[in-house]
Amino acid sequence: MKVKTTLLPKRIKNKLQTLGVLIVLLMGSFIFNSFLSKDLQQVQQASLIGGLKTSKGLSAFPIKIPEIKFGFALDTFHVTIDTIRNNQFLAELLLPHKVEYQKIDQLARNVQDTFAVTKLRANKEYTILTRDTAEGADYFIYEPDVYSYVVYDLKDKLDATVIYRPMETTIKEAAGTINSSLWVTMQSNGFPIDLIDKMEGVLQWSLDFYHIQNGDQFKLIYEERSIDGKYAGIGKVLGAYFKNYDNEYYGIYYENGKLKGYYDEEGRPMKSPFLKSPVKYGSRISSSFNPRRFHPVLKRVRPHYGTDYAAARGTPIVAVANGVVTRAGYGKGNGNFVKIKHDKTYATQYLHMSKFGKGIRSGVQVKQGQTIGYVGSTGLATGPHVCYRFWKNGRQVNHLRLKLPNPEPMPEKEKPTYFPIRDKVVAELGAIPFPEPLPIATEMNEEKKGATE
Repeated sequence: MKVKTTLLPKRIKNKLQTLGVLIVLLMGSFIFNSFLSKDLQQVQQASLIGGLKTSKGLSAFPIKIPEIKFGFALDTFHVTIDTIRNNQFLAELLLPHKVEYQKIDQLARNVQDTFAVTKLRANKEYTILTRDTAEGADYFIYEPDVYSYVVYDLKDKLDATVIYRPMETTIKEAAGTINSSLWVTMQSNGFPIDLIDKMEGVLQWSLDFYHIQNGDQFKLIYEERSIDGKYAGIGKVLGAYFKNYDNEYYGIYYENGKLKGYYDEEGRPMKSPFLKSPVKYGSRISSSFNPRRFHPVLKRVRPHYGTDYAAARGTPIVAVANGVVTRAGYGKGNGNFVKIKHDKTYATQYLHMSKFGKGIRSGVQVKQGQTIGYVGSTGLATGPHVCYRFWKNGRQVNHLRLKLPNPEPMPEKEKPTYFPIRDKVVAELGAIPFPEPLPIATEMNEEKKGATE
């Protein structure tokens, strides 16, 4: 059976084909725009609630936020992170990353005054960034501490840039009641341990920290520093309060022109020419000044013209005042010791050191608070401690009973400016509540018990 077909003229046929294509395109555009409009609405709605939700169309594509560190987009580099090992030099770190030895040598010369490669230390982390592994590393980054990092350019510049991280400062408060020791109380209440050192720095001239007792109380207002949200140390203590027995001590930070330091309620400077002791927290008096003490090593009565501070081996020993070292050496009974002349009237001596501080020798000048040695048990000693001796007019005396010179007072004209600041800080300290005392076991280790000469 034959089917009869009617053929349209070619001109009309071409027009119909063109019209069909246009209809298809229009329909496709309408459908696409409908989906697009719907997706855009979903994107807008998602952004309003804080993020993109997975949906069909455009929002199905993930938005990747690049990881930025050290000022670089790490996603654009091949990243190597490792730790410097003992006796490992820069060349050993960079040669495997196709950095030529000549470049490493030139880099070391160029950065002498910026951050010398000899300052690189074992056990510190480093990062190597490489754009093209076929052409060698671009940057070597070293972090000497939490406060800064060093970027070594390994390409054309061959130099180094030290970059300091932005630091945030937050004002914080602390309070506690002693029921074991200051160190343990701080630790049990979750306060940074270096806050003890700061508090002692404020009150060390007026308060004898070796005679604090259970029930004593303290309050502090201080600056806490952080970098990228991580703890980075304590700044200034703005106000300190300590109640010891029935005595109350205040230390208020005040800065105005040439005046800068801590003052009490009456405007008297807290700083004194002499510190109360040669060692800081973590120590205790294990033997006092006693002209008729029974010697624990010699087993006979022998005068003890010093005060023994038992502390962990290696604890820093500091000069109690400015002066000149008249002797730094070894004695059979004294072990390693340092003697300092402070003026025509006063001199001090520090015995049984494990080693001397850096640069400590006869004839050198030392500053108050400078480390002159470290606690040990050299000479006649039963355990690690420092025997601290004090001379006045050539005669050894008990420094705990000695009335020492007072510091220069605050000028009278300065007090009207100081007193409003004092009142504000004292009121803020008074508003800080004391936490409930926690039951704590003593922290004293066996090494620190009974140490004496």
